[in-house]
Amino acid sequence: MNNHAMLQNKNQNATKGIQRIRCLPDPGLGALWESIILDVALKEQLLSQAVLNFTLRTKVDRTVLPLHGAILLVGPPGTGKTSLARGLAHRTAESFPNGSFRLLEVEPHALTSSAMGKTQRAVTDLFSQSIAEAAACGPTIVLLDEVETLAADRSKMSLEANPVDVHRATDAVLVQLDALADDHPNLLFLATSNFPQAVDCAFTSRCDLVVNVPLPDSEACARILEDCLAGLGKTFPEISKLSSSPKFTRCAAECMGLDGRAIRKMVASALASSPQTAMNPETVTIDDLLAAAHAAKVGRSMKGEAS
Repeated sequence: MNNHAMLQNKNQNATKGIQRIRCLPDPGLGALWESIILDVALKEQLLSQAVLNFTLRTKVDRTVLPLHGAILLVGPPGTGKTSLARGLAHRTAESFPNGSFRLLEVEPHALTSSAMGKTQRAVTDLFSQSIAEAAACGPTIVLLDEVETLAADRSKMSLEANPVDVHRATDAVLVQLDALADDHPNLLFLATSNFPQAVDCAFTSRCDLVVNVPLPDSEACARILEDCLAGLGKTFPEISKLSSSPKFTRCAAECMGLDGRAIRKMVASALASSPQTAMNPETVTIDDLLAAAHAAKVGRSMKGEAS
């Protein structure tokens, strides 16, 4: 193998598992933060914890405050955890105008392997090389989406599908988190999980903050629906007027039990309620929205019963 090929192979191995690297702040991610309709106090708590990571950990010994630089967002699918995490990365970097932050997004499925020992080695290389090298260059935020893929609950593993290797992969994550916490106080992990019961308790115990991102309540449903209609109204003005309909409150109430993503997809379903409406979205009615919301809830209920 020539030197160029060796270098290329080394670079590929070093970045395995890193899906995307972004410079922060990033206004596009700021828009994500604003789009997630969530209790203001909860957002402030998240931002405060993230900012504290970069103001405190470089100055206070871990024997005083054993911070690991990790925040875990849990909750049902579709509640916006990943978008919230990306937006939080932006807002954190924005809080330090003189800092040069980077966001590393990990693709956990790229690290798993059916071959004995390969997942463990991939996880170790990701944390000890790629992430550590990034943190050595400046403030770094790492998004660990679907963290249960990397830190599976060892107590619930079956005797199938190579459990020893998965067990060792979780061990590797924990060892590397401890090492990085000691060596790189300018590093913050933002982890998400749709299935917190599948995350190893040793990982959860290392998180400085665990936040449950709930399904939207009635007020949040109304705000999400109104925001969606207002956004559509920029292109199709008549759609924004639906928020003023006497039936809007009823429509928002019909969305209870749906997540934010499902509410927005429900609006898309209303726009596709007929070929005529699809051709001219401004002809959509509040009754179309009501019907689509009801159908979405029925579909969600049937899916829940099936599972």
